[in-house]
Amino acid sequence: MKRIGFLSFGHYQDVPGSLVHTAQDALVQTIELAVAAEEVGVDGAYVRVHHFAPQFASPFPLLAAMAARTSRIELGTGVIDMRYENPLYMAEEAAITDLIGNRRLQLGLSRGSPETALRGYESFGYGPADGETDADQARRHTAIFRAAIDGAAVAQANPAMTGGMGGGLAIDPQSPGLSERVWWGSGTRATAKWAAEQGMNLMSSTLLTEDTGVPFDELQAEQIQIFRDEWKEQGHAFEPRVSVSRSIIPLVSDADRNYFGLRGQIEGKDQVGHLDGGLARFGRSFIGEPDVIAAELARDAAVQAADTVLVTVPNQLGVDYNAALLESIVKHVAPAAGWR
Repeated sequence: MKRIGFLSFGHYQDVPGSLVHTAQDALVQTIELAVAAEEVGVDGAYVRVHHFAPQFASPFPLLAAMAARTSRIELGTGVIDMRYENPLYMAEEAAITDLIGNRRLQLGLSRGSPETALRGYESFGYGPADGETDADQARRHTAIFRAAIDGAAVAQANPAMTGGMGGGLAIDPQSPGLSERVWWGSGTRATAKWAAEQGMNLMSSTLLTEDTGVPFDELQAEQIQIFRDEWKEQGHAFEPRVSVSRSIIPLVSDADRNYFGLRGQIEGKDQVGHLDGGLARFGRSFIGEPDVIAAELARDAAVQAADTVLVTVPNQLGVDYNAALLESIVKHVAPAAGWR
């Protein structure tokens, strides 16, 4: 059985056709979509994090609200840009959110992607140390965060306030098990191997920031195999999870065909372009009749290698449309693709 989640970027814009005009619309509708997704049998509700853009930003208040309104569905991020984060404050927020949700949090972290702000993380008060790159900085923040949620001492006790007791203090509260539900968003084979070395689950999207000329799903499947091989070599104490993201639009209703029918002819193949100073390969969209795209997904090597599929949703079309979209995937695509 393969888990199915939705991934929302939380776009909002006051333009014709959008049902998400404001940030409040995006936040409230995402809570409502998590409730609806749980009702139709979806397994996860994930949000993408961006800064300096009309999309979701700091995710934990939203995740906590989703946790309070649901009981079963996993709640996660895909991904948090760790260049921007205070890792100890984030550890407190993550533990609190996880406890509210009865330990359903799945945290995808990463270095982040190209963004609208020039070194925006510096405006948040963070930057690489001498000799570091921004990727090094993100990994350093991640290491501090992971140590903190795992109960490591991160501050020295003040004997004047602790009855003369010295020693180290961990953050409070702690949420046992959260450290095994941290994922690394990887765009290359090399970073997938690094994630396995570190003992983090693997999250891979519809974009790889390298290209070898092979189809996207084959390159991503190679990335997953490298991750699994390295995980086995490291001998970590738990079984890792692997998620891949896909754009999946089954054409079931007139609304589906009106919105996406023509796009299926354009976006049905991989795209190669330049991103962040190098070649990148973008995965195709799966748009069509449910039985057709189910067969295509059953042949997708990376989807078959993963245990979780995150479906990117067109959130600006509103809750009702996206709830129906997810229900179509659960009822029609997933069984035919062999996921259920």
